[in-house]
Amino acid sequence: MDENMQDGSDVLEGIAFVGETLGPFFLQDPKTGEAGAAFQALAALDVDAAAAEWPFAGEAEARACLALMKEGLAHGIEDDDLVWEYRRLFVGPAPKPAPPWGSVYTDRECVVFGESTLALRAWMRAQGIARLVDDKTPEDHIGLMLVLMAWIARNQPADLDDYLRLHLLPWSSHFLDELAEAAKQPFYEGLARLAKASLEGIQSERALDVAYPRFYR
Repeated sequence: MDENMQDGSDVLEGIAFVGETLGPFFLQDPKTGEAGAAFQALAALDVDAAAAEWPFAGEAEARACLALMKEGLAHGIEDDDLVWEYRRLFVGPAPKPAPPWGSVYTDRECVVFGESTLALRAWMRAQGIARLVDDKTPEDHIGLMLVLMAWIARNQPADLDDYLRLHLLPWSSHFLDELAEAAKQPFYEGLARLAKASLEGIQSERALDVAYPRFYR
């Protein structure tokens, strides 16, 4: 990890950067969503320079992941392969090969709005953290959880470690491995791998002891 990440405020800034940068790519359709500027910036990225500065992930892994993501955007953000891969992975209507909600993996019945979702909702309420979306959207969508990680790092950093240890890290690596395996388009393979490397680097930086659940999927 970059030596500049050692200071506490820099660590929090790095965590916020990871969440704010990667979260929208899980949430937004490349063609019709609200992250067009982020996709365009990634398409124009200097991969070597960005990998050298990317927090928490090793430089070689960051370079490989960012290169995959840039490759996946080579034909533009309206490219059919990119757009339909997003919809196949995150929208449907066909069954998703790697559903983006935590409870699908940790609940015995493999359902959305499972026990882990409700536990996250209760924790957020107890910490006075408002929902980012409507009541009909599960809070444990990976994109929402990355964006929320960034918000907590900036606004309620005292709650960050519990959020990571109890709610995000127990399932994120398992899901992101599944997503990287399922992805047929390099952008989303690279995104899954970079998110996993970054979150595992944050876990190491924060020295978090995570209890991993049994995975039912």
